[in-house]
Amino acid sequence: MFKPRILVYLIQSSQELITQQNLQTYNLIAEDIYANGMAVIPNALPIELIEGLWSQVHGMSSEQFDQAGIGRENELMQNHFVRRDEICWINGSSPAGQAWLDWTHQLQQFLNKRLFLGLFSFESHFAHYGPGDFYKRHVDAFKGDTNRILSVVLYLNPGWVTDDAGELVIYQDEFDLVGTKILPHYGTLVTFLSDEFPHEVLAANRDRYSIAGWFRVNTSTADKADPPR
Repeated sequence: MFKPRILVYLIQSSQELITQQNLQTYNLIAEDIYANGMAVIPNALPIELIEGLWSQVHGMSSEQFDQAGIGRENELMQNHFVRRDEICWINGSSPAGQAWLDWTHQLQQFLNKRLFLGLFSFESHFAHYGPGDFYKRHVDAFKGDTNRILSVVLYLNPGWVTDDAGELVIYQDEFDLVGTKILPHYGTLVTFLSDEFPHEVLAANRDRYSIAGWFRVNTSTADKADPPR
């Protein structure tokens, strides 16, 4: 198992200094991914970043969200029997969104150095589940593809209690029918290997907000760019 060896870590390629809090979080993620393939970390991000993301998503209008779909590019389709959430992609146009992308970029570089994952890019979106909305059991890596390597979920729900429901359920494999339930508590970060763990989002009794993201490897070919633009 990996062990933290320093308190401040300098990313040589960008000369960005990782704070002690972020370093501890990145180390915990690396250790748990290496040992278990997944990590669940409460209060993972700096509080000012979480507050900024919460303020942004709660200040957005319904017109800024799109109904989520299944698949990618030309194969994208909506299926309300599978998922009922709505999403808004994060492009760094807001200070909070850019700070989130900077934080995940540092995580990407850290994990590449520690775990040699070859992560190439990151994409993420806000997700809103209204009361009763759900996302049925699925895996994040599309069949036959290896571009999505690591999935990331950050929860933005202050005051969430057990009766609010809306758990993320992560299954160990296709034969696991019980899974591990994770309540979407404010500031909790969940990371897991995208093609290893089936998972689902159970219906909640109140509005539920999160960020879902994926670290990808580069699978570009002569006639196909990845990630697609």
